[in-house]
Amino acid sequence: MLAMLVPLGIEKGKPFEPDERQKNILTEASNVGELMARANAYHKRFPGALAYPGKRWEYTLFLKNVDQETPNYTQLDERSSYFYEAVGVTAGMMGQTVGAGQAYLEAQKDKDGAWLDGGKSYRLNVPKGAPVAQFWSLTVYDNETRALIDTGSYPDRSSRNAITTNTDGSVDLYFGPQPPAGKPESNWIKTLPGKGWFTYFRFYGPTQAYFDKTWQIPDIEPMQ
Repeated sequence: MLAMLVPLGIEKGKPFEPDERQKNILTEASNVGELMARANAYHKRFPGALAYPGKRWEYTLFLKNVDQETPNYTQLDERSSYFYEAVGVTAGMMGQTVGAGQAYLEAQKDKDGAWLDGGKSYRLNVPKGAPVAQFWSLTVYDNETRALIDTGSYPDRSSRNAITTNTDGSVDLYFGPQPPAGKPESNWIKTLPGKGWFTYFRFYGPTQAYFDKTWQIPDIEPMQ
């Protein structure tokens, strides 16, 4: 890394004094780099990115280990994809041990392939029997800041919350700027018009049905 910085005029113990041309180039490079990281994160093209064939849910982590190294290369694109959205990683987040650690799926788009829009309303049906030894949770993030969406209300629901369950054991979660008419507000996460968003679905202690995909989470559906 340090060797790559020398041609830019960045060296240990020396002042960094770029001229106007260099400043313009570096500013443009920064902008392009940010867009590359965003594309890596929000429209993943890694092999096996989709969690389920024909659906929109994607795996969040493609890192082989916490060092982000393989025997032959450093996982630069996989690293930028994950750390554009997140700030830390542990071995437990990428393990394959049934009933231990965590597993992460994320959605940027609805069932029809449209980007999730804070001005629109959506529903997600979480089927009965989520494959978790502990609990599941769903959290909504602002796709500009990648922080929790700032609505003044808590942007997370989980199986530990007092949420309403359907008669078949499934759970309907709702997203939108206003609570859905006739639906339980306990199951609603507020979003903001003019703001895009994405969501993480976390499995704490994922069980065999998560790994063999005999349980699958449906896509997020737009509501009329």
